[in-house]
Amino acid sequence: MRLVKLTIIFLLLQANTSFAYDSAELIEKLKPEKSEYFKSRVIQIVDGDTVLLENNMEVRLVGLQAPKIALSRKNFKEWPLGYESKDALSEITLGKQVMLYYGGLKMDRYGRALAHLFLDDGTWVQGEMLKRGMARLYSFADNRSIIPEMRAEEKTARLKNIGIWDLDFYKIKPQEISGKHTNSFQVISGRIIDVATVGSNTYLNFGDDYKTDFTIVVPGRVNTMFKKQDINLADLEGKIIFVRGWLKYYNGPSIDLTHPEQLIIQ
Repeated sequence: MRLVKLTIIFLLLQANTSFAYDSAELIEKLKPEKSEYFKSRVIQIVDGDTVLLENNMEVRLVGLQAPKIALSRKNFKEWPLGYESKDALSEITLGKQVMLYYGGLKMDRYGRALAHLFLDDGTWVQGEMLKRGMARLYSFADNRSIIPEMRAEEKTARLKNIGIWDLDFYKIKPQEISGKHTNSFQVISGRIIDVATVGSNTYLNFGDDYKTDFTIVVPGRVNTMFKKQDINLADLEGKIIFVRGWLKYYNGPSIDLTHPEQLIIQ
């Protein structure tokens, strides 16, 4: 009963608030925290994508990757705008009541809730951080809900070159220079020139030499996920794409896909 009352109050408040997104539509695609922990006050900002609640729950804002700050990590090289991102999250949430909604896996290995946060007035915290350019989309195979909506908010900031998108450190990298940025999370752009299937894997190649040029590796299980979306990977030859993920070096720079939403087809 308490959960129903809180949700009704939230929807009434949201109806009188103007956002680029529709909070009511978003929460229809998510599942609320079904306990007394559904709503609590933010009492501490850990970094740009993590908060501590009054009920002692630590929440990792699922779907976000904010610039990293050192915290207690020894010899850690901080990312640009780390403290600015933390300040932005503080401005949006500190001291305010938030409601928790889930779009997939509810807890990470560190015991943090993996939740979307909404304020009483309908503000979607993830959306606000993305729109301000104070974080970027970072999705996982076990948390794929409302990715298109997150992508839209991120695009708003990216096209305006605000926040992180004004810095080369975070900008989309063309595939020709991807080899300079391995061992990091990146967004890579380029044109697929060849699609090849070897064993259970499909390879989206961006150059003539698969040993040196950028490649996207699509395991069979992920290819099945594409097929469920009526996407035939062989049809991507010649297409310009954006892909995000961990960029490694194995027979050239490459990104292994774990879910289709990592890929945007132009």
